[in-house]
Amino acid sequence: MSTKDTRTPGLARLAGLLADETRAACLLALLDGRAWTAGELARHAGVAASTLSEHLGKLVAGGLLAEERQGRHRYVRLADARIAQLVEDLAAQVAPGDAGRPRTLRQAGAGSAMARGRTCYDHLAGRLGIAVTDGLTARGLLRQDTGFALTDAGLRWFGTTGIALDRRGRRPLARACLDWTERRPHLAGVAGAALCRHALRAGWCVRIGSERAVKVTEAGERALSELLGIGAEALR
Repeated sequence: MSTKDTRTPGLARLAGLLADETRAACLLALLDGRAWTAGELARHAGVAASTLSEHLGKLVAGGLLAEERQGRHRYVRLADARIAQLVEDLAAQVAPGDAGRPRTLRQAGAGSAMARGRTCYDHLAGRLGIAVTDGLTARGLLRQDTGFALTDAGLRWFGTTGIALDRRGRRPLARACLDWTERRPHLAGVAGAALCRHALRAGWCVRIGSERAVKVTEAGERALSELLGIGAEALR
């Protein structure tokens, strides 16, 4: 007689939470790392506020979202980087054709911008994320042969570039995250988050539109060329 794995009920509950298009739309939207109001998510998902509220309640109760209130406004965000990793990893398993063709020029433009460069929770993704990852690897700052790991030269590079790495928590310093548009891994973890944060604060990248898309500025092109040898054509 076999003994059922004690994790079975929990895994089934998690799968049930993800097996709904409205809840999936909310989780994907929240990969931008920001807190959204229930109303914003309802409009994004195309459902009534009352319907969205019920879905959010399930996601919060299931530990996928964290909730906070400011006055009469209710904000939600992904619970932590671990949940963001789970959502992005699952999204990467969806074949590009499964998403369907864009129905309008606006959707096509937004999709193109997201593929060019975007944030994946708190790190860079798309062709931009891959270019940065390849640049770090080519210069011997990042190793990919046995999983992602910063080299000693890589640790020094972050320090001399002025990008602080917070190594106090349990989050890995460097982690591979499979890019769902490029089908290759980009840099995540503490280092990926710190690099993305620095790029936005230093004006190397700016957010565009209401999605996760980012655009590299002229200053960013110069900095990434000088620091990582990335050509401007790889960033456009």
